[in-house]
Formats: sequence, C-alpha cells, structure tokens
Amino acid sequence: MKFYIATDHAGFHYKNEVKEYLASKGVEVVDLGPETAERVDYPDYARKCAEAVRADEGSFGILICGTGIGISIAANKVEGIRAALCHDAYTAAMSRAHNNAQILCFGERVVGMGVVQSMIDAFIQTPFEGGRHAGRVEKIGAIDMARCSFSADIG
Repeated sequence: MKFYIATDHAGFHYKNEVKEYLASKGVEVVDLGPETAERVDYPDYARKCAEAVRADEGSFGILICGTGIGISIAANKVEGIRAALCHDAYTAAMSRAHNNAQILCFGERVVGMGVVQSMIDAFIQTPFEGGRHAGRVEKIGAIDMARCSFSADIG
C-alpha cells in the first residue's frame, strides 16, 4: 500500500507523525511537501497530491491543512479524485466504504493525533463496498466528465 502526503503550513506539524504512523503499518509513504512550516498555499499541495494519486492507480493520499476544508475542496477539483474531509474513524470508514475515497483529508487544528491514527486505521482497513454505492461513485465520475465537456464547449 502506498500513500502520498502533503500539507500546507497549518498542517505541517502533523506530517512527520502521520508518516511515522503509516510506516509503522508497513505503508510506503511519499512526502510531497512542504519541507518547512513557512506559509504556503494549500491548493498547490492539494493538486500535487491529487495528481500523484490519480497517476498511481491503487495509491492513496493524505492531505492536512488547518481545518481540512480548503485542501479537500482543492483536491476534489482534480478529475477523478474523491477526497474526503473526515473528523473521526466513522467518517473515514464511510468515505472508503460508500464513496471509494482515495484521499483522506483532515485539519490539524480540528482533530488530535489519537483521532488521526484511528481515522488512518479505518481508512486503510475499510474496503469499498461496491453494490449500490458503485453506481453513485460512477455518477460522481460523470459529473467530472460533464464538467470537462462543458469547459471544452465554452473554452
């Protein structure tokens, strides 16, 4: 299993702990930055992670900012990506089981490290259920396709 991880400055302090936790689970981790806690823009790192996950089939991602909101919105702008803002193990598990999310997002200012570890465990251990959820995930993909077609029509 492989995870890409990226943050902004407001999520930077959790990054090394998350990387160590993933490594303790036998997960390969690719750090996409930033390298310091200096101010950076979360859309840049969300895009970098989302594009890496999209290009590497079967991989996953973790994105961290202050609240998780902005970084998850930005990641979801990348075609084919389902980035889920989660606050506990239940929402992390449901993001995988029902939405086949590839990227787990959360806020360093919102959840403690114990909760983060439980979310990571739930995200890793929960498979996509498929079934009735598969059609819904396909409809999400269709929105991506319609958005791309609409942009091409007016561009």
